[in-house]
Amino acid sequence: MERFGAADVLRPAAAPFPQSRPGWTTVRLHAAALNWHDTLVRRGLYGSPLPHVPGADGAGTTLAGEQVVVLPALFWGSREAAPAPGWELLGDARPGTYAQYVSVPDECLAPRPAGFSWVEAAALALVGGTVFRALVTRAQLVAGESVLILGAGGGIGPGATALAKAIGALPFVTSSSREKIAAAQSHGAVDGVRYTDEDWIDQARAMSPSRDGYDVVLDGIGTWAQSLKTLRPGGRLVVLGASQSEQSTLAARTFFFGQYSLLGTTIGSPTDFRSLFRLVTEGLLGAPPMDSTFALTEAAAAHERLESGRAYGKIALEIN
Repeated sequence: MERFGAADVLRPAAAPFPQSRPGWTTVRLHAAALNWHDTLVRRGLYGSPLPHVPGADGAGTTLAGEQVVVLPALFWGSREAAPAPGWELLGDARPGTYAQYVSVPDECLAPRPAGFSWVEAAALALVGGTVFRALVTRAQLVAGESVLILGAGGGIGPGATALAKAIGALPFVTSSSREKIAAAQSHGAVDGVRYTDEDWIDQARAMSPSRDGYDVVLDGIGTWAQSLKTLRPGGRLVVLGASQSEQSTLAARTFFFGQYSLLGTTIGSPTDFRSLFRLVTEGLLGAPPMDSTFALTEAAAAHERLESGRAYGKIALEIN
């Protein structure tokens, strides 16, 4: 992209081949996966240098012939609690995965999981690492607990549903669409409610196993005040996005009398990624649900699909 804007700023063009340097590996990409973050890069929210190649998720073959998945969190640092000040997401400040080749630090590669197609492998890392950190590392969700996932579709919802099921938790979802709720149930969700219903909070609480709310709520929307109302006393609210609201006002007394926990999180650390891939290797977590696949030259159409709100699962680009 040579400017910021709508999906049509994405167009095919020649880019320089990545330069070789110690500690970095060049990957010949076979697939890239879209994330909502990519649309924000495209709109200019992260001030990426222009012209720019976006994209955080990818999978391909190193020049030495190894089949790998790209881990998009660069320069995390040594502290597990939070990334170092200089960390970045691939595709923000440096060229990303909407390309035939990409260069990343050596530690940002993992073996391609057995049985995963290239597009499935490309779609695993960012969402998988993000939801693992949110649900397991931050919320400490365990088997038998319940979790309400706000937003059944897109990438985060299906990924969080699959992970919760893999660890033995009980995932529930919200959506504006009965069809997406049904799709989520087919991938392991117990049940769901439409957040477009005026009484959706009451419906959600009544749907919870204890009938008084959930152990964990995963909020990628930014509607904290509403999310808190779906928690049981002592529950944990995990926030990882603000797609609907940049600010939220909470009633302090309600919060502390409810003994709630409010946890912020972003993408996973290298440790989170290793733990995620261990679940995959052990056969507890399968490939992410895929919505659709486009050619690399159709990146603009893929972004339009992502922004339409109609997708369920991941959208990927095939790269020849």
